[in-house]
Amino acid sequence: MRSGLAQAVLVRMPATLLLALAGAWGLLALHFQLPRLPAAAAGTAWCGLGIAAAVAVWRPPGRRWRNGIALACAVAAVAMGAWWQSVRPSHDRAWADDVARLLDADVDGNRVTLRNVRNFDWESETRYTPRWETRHYDLAQLASADLVLSYWMGPHIAHTLVSFGFADGRKLVFSLEIRKERHEAFSAVGGFFRQFEEVLVAADERDIVRTRSNARGEQVYLYRLRATPAQLRAVFLGYLAQAAQLRHTPAFYNTLTSNCTTVVFDLARQIAPGLPLDYRLLASGHFAEYAYDQGALVPGYPYRVLQQRGYINPRALRADTDGSDFSRAIRLGIPGMQPGGE
Repeated sequence: MRSGLAQAVLVRMPATLLLALAGAWGLLALHFQLPRLPAAAAGTAWCGLGIAAAVAVWRPPGRRWRNGIALACAVAAVAMGAWWQSVRPSHDRAWADDVARLLDADVDGNRVTLRNVRNFDWESETRYTPRWETRHYDLAQLASADLVLSYWMGPHIAHTLVSFGFADGRKLVFSLEIRKERHEAFSAVGGFFRQFEEVLVAADERDIVRTRSNARGEQVYLYRLRATPAQLRAVFLGYLAQAAQLRHTPAFYNTLTSNCTTVVFDLARQIAPGLPLDYRLLASGHFAEYAYDQGALVPGYPYRVLQQRGYINPRALRADTDGSDFSRAIRLGIPGMQPGGE
C-alpha cells in the first residue's frame, strides 16, 4: 500500500508543479500586459482554474467533474496562448525622451552617416536637455573599441556598452536598451514578459557614459578591447545592421535572450565563431572577466589590475568640475590607452 501511495505521489507531483508554474507564468504575463483591473479579474479566474485542476489531480480517479475541469483547462490554455501570441512589438508608443528616436544609418564605402545620435546634456537622471544629432564618420579612421560595464544592481549585474574611438579623438557608443514608454521603469522580471521593446542607441560618451557615472551614481568600468582594424569595422557595421533590423522590424527586449550583453556576444561570435557559452553571459557583471579569459582585453596585465584601473567614476566626476575633456579624462591610467587618454 505504501508503494502504491509513493507511486501516486511521484506521478502527481510533476503535474502539480507544472500547474503551479503555468499559474505563476499566467499571472505575471497578465500583470505586465494588462491594466490593473482586467489583469486582476483574468488572474483570479486563471488561478481559480489552476487550483481546481490541482485538486482534481489529487482526487481519486473516476470522478465525472474531472473531465469538465480538464476541458476548461484546455480551453483556458488555448485562449492564453492565443492572447500571448497577439502581444506584438510596436514603434508606435509614447516613448520616453531618451529612447524616442531610432538610429538611422547610411553606409557608402568607408563613409557613414548616422542620424539620431543621442547627445543629451544630463543634469540629473530626470533633468536633461534633449539633443539629437546627425554625424559623419570615416571607417578608415576607426582606431579602437572599449568595453564599458555599468553596475546598477550589485556586483553580478551590469549594463554592457561598446565605445568606438576614431583617429580624430571622437567616440561613439552603442548600447542595446529597453525602449521605455513615458510611464515605465525598468523591470528585470517584466523583461521576460514582453513589457519592453528594445532599441539600439548610438550616443556620445558624455551622454550615455556620463549619465551613468555622474547622474545615476552607477559604478562604471572601462576596458580597452584587443581587436584588429578588420574586426573593429565588422563589429561597428554589425551594430548598424542590428539598428537597421530593429528600425524595420520592432522586437521585444528579453532579460535572458536579447539584452545589452547578448548583442555584444552575438556580434563577437561573427568574427570569432568559437566563442563558448558561459554563465557570465547571464551574470553580466562578470562579462569583462569572460572577455579577458577569451583574450579580448589588452594583454600583459592581470584581470584585477585591468578592473582596478578601469574604474572611471572618480575621473568622471572630476571632469565635471575641472572642465576637462570627458573621454580623455576617464581613460587616464587605463592599460592600453595612450598617455593622453586615447
